Amino acid sequence: MKRREAREKALQTLFQLENTEMTVEAAIEHAVAEGKSSTFFEQLVHGTVDHLEEIDASLESKLEKWSLNRLAKIERTILRLAAFELLYTPETPSNVVINEAVEISKTFGDEQSGKFVNGVLSKY
Repeated sequence: MKRREAREKALQTLFQLENTEMTVEAAIEHAVAEGKSSTFFEQLVHGTVDHLEEIDASLESKLEKWSLNRLAKIERTILRLAAFELLYTPETPSNVVINEAVEISKTFGDEQSGKFVNGVLSKY
């Protein structure tokens, strides 16, 4: 599984976790039901879930005139995933994380999502 695919699958898994009562393991299994998992994918999902409070606090400090709860669920999930990478995976260059998050937000979000995600993440 390539890193872009891992990020997209992690996004889908985290989005699903926010909307259901599934366990993390069940959501991971569901996301990769047909395919193969990867260490990077599982690191993204587990890391984001495990550090959710710290990630949310960090994001709240970067949002201007917005709260995390007011954001669309897809944008909130993309920001959480990218913030995890920025804060907890120093081996991945920040510009790569931000660029990937912007591209994914263009795919899964609306026409303004990419600009919004870029604006928030550029504060890291």
